[in-house]
Amino acid sequence: MAKQVALLNSLRRFGRDLAVAGLCLLGATPAAAQSILRDAETEALLRDMSAPLVKAAGLDPKNVDIVLVNDPSINAFVAGGQAVYVHSGLINEASSANEVQGVIAHELGHVVGGHAIDDRGAKMAGNISILSLILGAAAAAAGAGAAGMGVFMAGQQAAMGKYLAYTRGEEEAADAAGAQFLSGAGISGRGSVEFFHKLLNLENRYGMTRSDEAAFYSTHPMTNDRISYLQDIYTKDPAWNRPNDPALEERFQRVKAKLFGYLAEPPMTYQTYPDYLTGTGARYARAYAYHKEGFLDKATAETDALLASAPNDPYFLELKGQILLESGKPALALDPLRRATQLTGNQPLIATSFGHALLASDDSAATTAHMAEAQKVLRAALSKDRENPFAWYVLGMIYAKSGDLPRARLASAEQASLSGNWGGALQNANAAKAGLPVGSPDAIRAEDIAMEAKSALAKMNKRR
Repeated sequence: MAKQVALLNSLRRFGRDLAVAGLCLLGATPAAAQSILRDAETEALLRDMSAPLVKAAGLDPKNVDIVLVNDPSINAFVAGGQAVYVHSGLINEASSANEVQGVIAHELGHVVGGHAIDDRGAKMAGNISILSLILGAAAAAAGAGAAGMGVFMAGQQAAMGKYLAYTRGEEEAADAAGAQFLSGAGISGRGSVEFFHKLLNLENRYGMTRSDEAAFYSTHPMTNDRISYLQDIYTKDPAWNRPNDPALEERFQRVKAKLFGYLAEPPMTYQTYPDYLTGTGARYARAYAYHKEGFLDKATAETDALLASAPNDPYFLELKGQILLESGKPALALDPLRRATQLTGNQPLIATSFGHALLASDDSAATTAHMAEAQKVLRAALSKDRENPFAWYVLGMIYAKSGDLPRARLASAEQASLSGNWGGALQNANAAKAGLPVGSPDAIRAEDIAMEAKSALAKMNKRR
């Protein structure tokens, strides 16, 4: 896990969806975005879990992203384009990869249906204020339908009914499409039904009513009705009794534990994964917990135990390198990170950590010796994934140390634009243009960033 910062350039639409390591946290600007988590192992798992569903949906897997959002709530959503956003809380709540596949299939139903960008339902609602919409829905969810109605201005109730009926229609369509995609991929719908049962249990636990009035104000069909509908479809499907992919399930359990160890407070990790548990997931989780508390010996003992069972596992090597790098031992981190980079074919997130380690030595002579290799590694990483702000930061450091200030400023402009810092992007792009050969690819890129930054700043000024 490398620590990086980036912008999730999407807002979750109100009421959209399930109501309810290189691991790196990508921070976000307030109100306009949510934090996302990036991890090479997790992204590979989500990609492999979703690939057959994406194909069954008639989409190109190369164009569909499954993005992990750092949010403890049990949710997933789409927000335009071909991207599905899955909350970390949903991964933590799910018991199997098959359950998450059921959620992804449902979200792909929204993507194919164009629901995230279709605002006909919102237009039907007329001029209902967002505040009254939220207050009314919240009151209804708490079982206070009359109080929810009270927050609406006269004449708005009918429009609200049209709006919510429309979004319920979208959810029903996505349920049907998701069932179709699971069937087309030959994946059992058991996980989908099991996950809806979990949602129903949560509703019961928190006293959410299923009265007719609550159903009117809900943006989703009632959960028990969805379970009955989906179970009727899935039990008739040939894949209903098909077992889950054991390799995929094993990968899911270790990623789930890895994510828990990265996000949870260490005492909670030790309670959930006590020392007597020696499986991969338990060691993964404890390694992160020990690392967060600064127990280097214990953290490395866990990673060494993992590597003893699988010496060439690139993600175990990545974890060991990350712990050593972040503990101030970059020289010791080089070998595991170099091997992890090679074993994954220069996976961009892992390669970025390796490039960082090459430059992190306190020995200036060693850093100078590594400069050429670091630049090669970082440029290769960015050729595969340009939306990695930390990679641009490290590459900018390399250019600056080499005396190539125009390209250092260009790298800073790239980093700033990905982080939503449009003022910094514009300033650095203009500085880069001044020192780059006119008409060169880098100069053209600097001009593009400057134009994008000017446009973003103009929009921001109009909102004020």
